[in-house]
Amino acid sequence: MPMAKLHLKTREEFAKLSLHEKNEYLQGVAQQVAHLRGDAFTPLSKDGLSRIRRFYSRRSFADLKLAEFEEGEPLRKSLTILADAIRSEEVAKIIEHEVPRPPRSLVRPPPIDDAQLAFFVPTVHDAPIKDDMNLMDIAPFALSKTTGEGVIRYELKDSVITVEGGAEVGLATAYDYDIVINMISHLAEQTRQYRIDDSKGLRPSLPPRTYRPAASEILKFCRRELGGKQYEDLERALDRLQATRIKITNLSSDKAKTRRRETEAFPLIGRYKVVSRTSADRIDQVEIDIPDWVYEGVVKPDGKPSILTLNPDYFLITRPIAKFLYRLARKAAGQTEARYGMTELHKRSGSKLPKHKFRQAIKEIVDAAVPLPDYDLSIIEGEREPVLRMVNRSNDRSAVHESADP
Repeated sequence: MPMAKLHLKTREEFAKLSLHEKNEYLQGVAQQVAHLRGDAFTPLSKDGLSRIRRFYSRRSFADLKLAEFEEGEPLRKSLTILADAIRSEEVAKIIEHEVPRPPRSLVRPPPIDDAQLAFFVPTVHDAPIKDDMNLMDIAPFALSKTTGEGVIRYELKDSVITVEGGAEVGLATAYDYDIVINMISHLAEQTRQYRIDDSKGLRPSLPPRTYRPAASEILKFCRRELGGKQYEDLERALDRLQATRIKITNLSSDKAKTRRRETEAFPLIGRYKVVSRTSADRIDQVEIDIPDWVYEGVVKPDGKPSILTLNPDYFLITRPIAKFLYRLARKAAGQTEARYGMTELHKRSGSKLPKHKFRQAIKEIVDAAVPLPDYDLSIIEGEREPVLRMVNRSNDRSAVHESADP
């Protein structure tokens, strides 16, 4: 926030005010702060006003040096200006911290043409949104709105999962992963149709291992605008997805009770190719190889697909941590309830935030004006630490799903 727009009284000017005038003045400054943020104004609390008044009256190092100079000396005047500048900056920061923020929405408005099915978008647009459940209890992407760097390592009870991005393009983001969900949903729809045709004795072929969508189809499915920047972002997202690899080491015990390690590594998407571009050099149609981990998990003609349906509003969630929480709730809570202690939640998120800031981020999501799709979140007291409770709001809230440990 551009705090330079705040013109604060000097310490001497502030000291001359009565208690009522000081409070009135500080409420006016707080209102300016809320305006600069673009927030609705919520008055400062009594405790908040008291903290700011004490801070406003503190002497700075420059103040203490003033006594060494006579009145009218140029250096004394310079030190006075310096003291006021330092205090203004510090007071501005403390006021900004004290001004309450209204709860933020977790979801953005849908695109203007969201309800209109464009003629070039195939029927998969209306297919249920699917995600691979094997990766839903961790974040297989960076929890940032920009490309992530480095490696994320998850050490779970029964497995160790490593997510590593490319050296040049970095880790895939939560928004990049929307494309993986689009790919899985497309394959699930083709598999559904295959099984219908097979049950009729039509002898259909298994779904192909290559997905050839139009860029506009991907954007439409992911409920994004069709502007030029979205097409540019789409190509960069494909680079990150292709470069991001998942390595899973499953830990299990055989009959002799010895530890056995089975390791598998795979990219989020296989090879991709830009098949065509528009006259404006925008990405038009792409070709994506569906990796084996997706194909085998969805198509498996002899087993149950390892996918779960997501709410279409998942794509409208604006915060990466909130996307992670929804996916976790969808798998762990399902139609009932799940609970996770903050330490376990922090570990499964792969967040780089310190624990206290991570807890604050979770609290902001819990207090958001518009909640997550499908699930109500609350923070309750646990035996050792606060616990996040995730409840499917369409079902009995007293039902408890026991698959997650607090």
